[in-house]
Amino acid sequence: MLHQGTDVVPVEFVAVKKPKHSLPGHHTLLLANVLAQAQALMLGKADAGGHKHFAGNRPSSFLVLDELTPASLGALIALQEHRVFVSGSLWGINSFDQWGVELGKVLAKDVEARLGSGDVAGLDGSTAGLLAKLRS
Repeated sequence: MLHQGTDVVPVEFVAVKKPKHSLPGHHTLLLANVLAQAQALMLGKADAGGHKHFAGNRPSSFLVLDELTPASLGALIALQEHRVFVSGSLWGINSFDQWGVELGKVLAKDVEARLGSGDVAGLDGSTAGLLAKLRS
């Protein structure tokens, strides 16, 4: 979808410069892959056969954290929350209203009881199937 989809979906990559582990070569491989994915979205690849053609010119942004610390993770979360707030302001919506979350809490009371009993009567097929899978 990201490389070949008909809709262009912007991607944000987040990489951490210094690892918090001592696995030899592992972090270098992770960094190489995140850089290469951003490069692949940008450059694409021509293929006459068609199914391996990637147009490129897919938008992405790239954030680099020096280290993954509580402070850097908090700053990243604050950045995302600010983006959501600004987007909501531009679109004229309250990005932080919780009506969907509140509905989920109401529905969870019924689902909790059903997880114990296994009763799926009256549930939609998707929820009934997931409930059965979780109980098996």
